[in-house]
Amino acid sequence: MKTDLSSNTGFDGLRVAAFESRRNTELARLIEKRGGVAFVSHSMQEVVEEDNRPSIDLANHIMTGEMDALVLMTGVGVRYLMRSVERHVDMERFLNCLTDMTTIARGPKAIAALKEYGITPTLSVAAPNTWREVLATLDTHLPLNQVNIAIQEYGKPNPSLVAGLEARGAKVHSVKVYRWELPADTAPLRENLQAIVDGDRDVLLFTSAHQLTNLFALAEQLDLLESLRDAIRRSVVVSIGPTTSECIRDNGLIVDLEPAHSKMGQLVLHAAQFAQETLQRKQRIHHMLSGPMSDALDKNAPWYDSLFLQACRGEPTDVTPVWLMRQAGRYMQEYREIRSKTTFLELCKSPELCSEIMVTAVNRLGVDAAIIFSDLLPILEPMGLDLEFAKGEGPVIHNPIREAADIDRVVELESVEALDFVMETVKLTRQELPADMPLIGFSGAPFTLASYAIEGGSSRNYLNTKTIMYRDPGAWKELMGRFVRAITRYLNAQIAAGVQCVQLFDSWAGCLGTDDYREYVLPYVQEIIAGLVPGIPVINFATGNPGLLPMLAEGGNCVVGVDWRVRLDDAWDIIGHDRSVQGNLDPLVLLADVPTIRKRTEIVLAQANGRNGHIFNLGHGVLQQTPVDNVIALVDAVHEISSR
Repeated sequence: MKTDLSSNTGFDGLRVAAFESRRNTELARLIEKRGGVAFVSHSMQEVVEEDNRPSIDLANHIMTGEMDALVLMTGVGVRYLMRSVERHVDMERFLNCLTDMTTIARGPKAIAALKEYGITPTLSVAAPNTWREVLATLDTHLPLNQVNIAIQEYGKPNPSLVAGLEARGAKVHSVKVYRWELPADTAPLRENLQAIVDGDRDVLLFTSAHQLTNLFALAEQLDLLESLRDAIRRSVVVSIGPTTSECIRDNGLIVDLEPAHSKMGQLVLHAAQFAQETLQRKQRIHHMLSGPMSDALDKNAPWYDSLFLQACRGEPTDVTPVWLMRQAGRYMQEYREIRSKTTFLELCKSPELCSEIMVTAVNRLGVDAAIIFSDLLPILEPMGLDLEFAKGEGPVIHNPIREAADIDRVVELESVEALDFVMETVKLTRQELPADMPLIGFSGAPFTLASYAIEGGSSRNYLNTKTIMYRDPGAWKELMGRFVRAITRYLNAQIAAGVQCVQLFDSWAGCLGTDDYREYVLPYVQEIIAGLVPGIPVINFATGNPGLLPMLAEGGNCVVGVDWRVRLDDAWDIIGHDRSVQGNLDPLVLLADVPTIRKRTEIVLAQANGRNGHIFNLGHGVLQQTPVDNVIALVDAVHEISSR
């Protein structure tokens, strides 16, 4: 169906920069028809390689039967290849040989160019025509072991495609027939670049990956590279498709918008529909993070002297404060009714619903603190990991990290704009809660997030994670460093948005021995806690191995979360009585009758012995099968029994 681009609405006066060279006039017209002010400047030109010997050698290898397959990446490349060899080989014989061999066309432009020479490709790569689809097509139709396969490069090498082919046993021969350079006249591009740096452009449209490469090259010449990076982060970045998006992310930038179909008309339409909203969100985040963090430590705020925060600071309280991990969840009918209408990931991205779920739970249970309703894993999406919460399977990462080289795919989270929905959840939840109730933010700890990213889901033995950890300490350090920086930015953004405390969940750290935790995990946890807003309470929680408790206490200025596998008094002796602790009733106790719940609550409180700094919690989250009335009975019992 043809897209209607006649309406003069959408951009509503936003200033739109684009860098298209071939169809620049058409692109400017499309932007203007959608209500944008267009600034389209040539950013690149195709230059045929002066040394055409590699192309001629390829043609001869094809004609002598030394090549088994040829991957043609672009239509322009097909035409330049033909022009490079036509005076040096028998073209009729060459074209006949191409017809007889396996040819793989990466997309419609390569297909069209081949047809100009009377050739129908053996295999056509499906949209979105990235190197991943090339490999998937070959996996389905052509065994690659010991196959000689040539690649007509499109302006620059594609190391991911070459590595994928070689990993499958192919012998790869790459041929560069043209390259991209800056245009002969760079004045319009310089003008656009300077306007971006000066904040005079709102939206940036990229219709090919190399446009960004050339923009950066020119910025470096002008000593404006870092200024350009900062300005791009404040603008709305729109990519025409996956290949371009991958290049943008590889350069440490966020892709804000990408249409479902890699067409110029769809690109403009999609940008026009969502640019205003996206720009406002980015401006909100920028304003929030550039403001003072003093509100988080405001001693005059109603929540400052709450039971929970007093306990975090190790101060005496009239009763022991209590909140519960997973206190809003599947065990509550109200949650199930909301959850039945959407997927879990969509729910996490709906601040209104997340706020409603948590505020409902807090009001019903009578707890002393709220925690934002979210999940550990959405942070993985803007870092380049394909996350899905599959029905009956839990979280699944479809492109897990399995080798050290895969770590390059993990995008540096330079900004939290892609996680704006979490900050909106914080703001809405803070507004709806009683003024004196503290709000807790959270993140997965680096080991747990790394393990999800490597294993691709849950695991019993963490084979892939430990293989990378033990075999390549350098790769492990690089991966953990990326998570440390991402988590620190993420938690500080939650603090700026309105939480009064944060918790690090290291749900999978229990698979590690104490020596491994000290070497491979502790330094990174310490770096995160040191990088957070000074004075903000941090709950450092790991489950599964009580032997880790001393090192949890070494994490920094933190409250130590204790699971149910150790007595609370023994744990506190290990941690040190100068620390606050959180815990530690076995979640399964809540499946018992109320008298048993009260008895086991008394035991935990007796082990705490009335010391300052105890926050009552479960040793892990509330289970789905738990009766709500039992949870209410637990909260009431903690308050009643600990009253002093």
